[in-house]
Amino acid sequence: MEQFEHISVQEAFALLETEQATMVDIRDPQSFAMAHAPEAIHLTNDSLPAFLADNPRDKPVLVVCYHGISSQGAAQYLIGQGFEQVYSVDGGFEAWKNADLAMSSGQ
Repeated sequence: MEQFEHISVQEAFALLETEQATMVDIRDPQSFAMAHAPEAIHLTNDSLPAFLADNPRDKPVLVVCYHGISSQGAAQYLIGQGFEQVYSVDGGFEAWKNADLAMSSGQ
C-alpha cells in the first residue's frame, strides 16, 4: 500500500473488536481525555517516536481525528514510515460518537 485508504467508523470498530488493528487518535489532549475509542493510542509529537519504535509495520493502523480531515495527512505520514496498511477513519471521532460506538475517557 503506497497510499492510505478510507474506512468507515463501523468497519474500524469491527477491526478493533477483533484486535486486527491499532487505532491512533491525533486530537488534542483535552478532547482525547474527554472521550476516545477504547484501546485508542493518543498519538502526539511526543508519543510518535515510541509508537514508531514499538508497533509492527504489518498490523493495520486506523487514524482518527476530529472530522476525518487531519487524519489523512497523518495516515499518509505513517505510510511513509513503512506501515503497510493505514486507514483514515471517515468522519473522525464525530462520526464515531454519532454512531453510538463504544467510548472510553481519561488518559
